[in-house]
Amino acid sequence: MTESSDNPSSASTTGWRRRHWLGTAVAAAAVLGGAGLAWRTNRARQGDRVIDPAFWQLVFSKPDGVMLRMDELRNKPLLLNFWATWCPPCVQEMPLLSGFHDLNAAKGWKVLGIAVDSIDPVQRFLLQNPVTFPVVLAGASGIELSRTLGNLVGVLPFTLVLGSDGVVRHRKIGALTTDELKAWANPSDV
Repeated sequence: MTESSDNPSSASTTGWRRRHWLGTAVAAAAVLGGAGLAWRTNRARQGDRVIDPAFWQLVFSKPDGVMLRMDELRNKPLLLNFWATWCPPCVQEMPLLSGFHDLNAAKGWKVLGIAVDSIDPVQRFLLQNPVTFPVVLAGASGIELSRTLGNLVGVLPFTLVLGSDGVVRHRKIGALTTDELKAWANPSDV
């Protein structure tokens, strides 16, 4: 009796090989795609290390109507936090930012909250949850501003740390941690 090419074990071996190679190809594509994304993200972090001088010419309104000129914060270590009242992680990190400000203001640090929101919800929020650092209103255009500063996906919260020389030291998309803030406060880094 001769074996037929229709042998079930032979067919399952061939199917397994095809699935194996297909799986390997998909995995390789995923690795290459991830590497490409990492390269683009790293390039964005490595490029644009110095803030465009036009940024320092911006003027924002605080919720109380007082104007804040960004050039008042120039030449100091600066933590910028883009947030909104409708963003739960943003709201949760506000006490951390106040704590960071309180611990580091004497060292020259400035913290600025840039609200991607309208005045009424920001005023209500700040009445119920006061912070020790200034907050300004950017409205919906704040997302576009954050993109120009490296928030490639345009999400909140977004935090940017600048050294006193205006060079970007850190960018963070998503909620902050106490450990990150402690590490960022290192005087040799700013």
